[in-house]
Amino acid sequence: MNPFDYARAAGAAAAVTQVAASPRAKFLAGGTTLIDLMKLHVETPDTLVDIGRLPLDKVEAVAGGGLAVGANVRNSDLAYHDAVLARFPVLSEALLSGASPQLRNAATVGGNLLQRTRCPYFRDGVSPCNKRAPGSGCAALGGHNRGNAVLGGSESCIATSASDMCVAMAVLNVTIKTQGPKGERAIPFADFYLVPGETPERETVLDHGELIVGVEWPALPAGAKSHYLKVRDRASYQFALASAAVVLEVAGGVVTTARVALGGVATKPWRVPDAEKLLVGRKPTAEAFAAAAEVATKGAVPRTFNGFKVALVRRVIVRALETVAAG
Repeated sequence: MNPFDYARAAGAAAAVTQVAASPRAKFLAGGTTLIDLMKLHVETPDTLVDIGRLPLDKVEAVAGGGLAVGANVRNSDLAYHDAVLARFPVLSEALLSGASPQLRNAATVGGNLLQRTRCPYFRDGVSPCNKRAPGSGCAALGGHNRGNAVLGGSESCIATSASDMCVAMAVLNVTIKTQGPKGERAIPFADFYLVPGETPERETVLDHGELIVGVEWPALPAGAKSHYLKVRDRASYQFALASAAVVLEVAGGVVTTARVALGGVATKPWRVPDAEKLLVGRKPTAEAFAAAAEVATKGAVPRTFNGFKVALVRRVIVRALETVAAG
């Protein structure tokens, strides 16, 4: 780990000023990803600005039945919050399927939104990786890419987005609230993440020094049900090979609301609006769900070792939709 300066932020504005002042400064909250990557010399900040004690740890109701959640709310607290369990089970299920209890007790909502990939070539610190060292190449393209993305990739990067929470947030139509050198912003979740293209080192639309202060989302439709389904190599403390977060509302025997997002198979939390449009107005049948799953994987580009993910995620989508349709 390289030497670094440490400062405890007195407030959000002060934290923004401190990080914006140095190109290599980073915010520190739970540290469950950042500290690991510093030990591996993948992240090499010269300054850490600790925001963990800022009063951004509230979960509050908003008008209409939605929620406003501070960036420092711990994953475990959010997963077990009464309002989340009652009205947004997809989020609780996603959070509880990730990491270990110890990590969930430390990890924050803001940090989870910025979780880095688990691609082994990114994390080993020596292999060619355009995300870690722009212009060096992508070892995963011709390497052992079983865990890598089949959707949203490019010839520069096929690193998979690792977060479970963010897949659920994608179907909740979250807005991300920030405070930065240019002022405050409210960023729709759909606009927050970037596909790698030719600049995989840039993962979000955040400016340097821009701090996530919270997230907010509206209520789901009154009759909607939600579910998160994750498939992985083992039952605990493992990242997804494929996952799906779904929201489904059925009225009068047909689907009136459908939302589908995928994890474990794409370079960012992957919402599939074409599959959603296909479902609306149709009966909630296995045939309709299979057709939606087919549409959801349109454009997938499998590599040498990860082609199985295309069929796997289709089955995950169908199973998740069948679960919510059955109530």
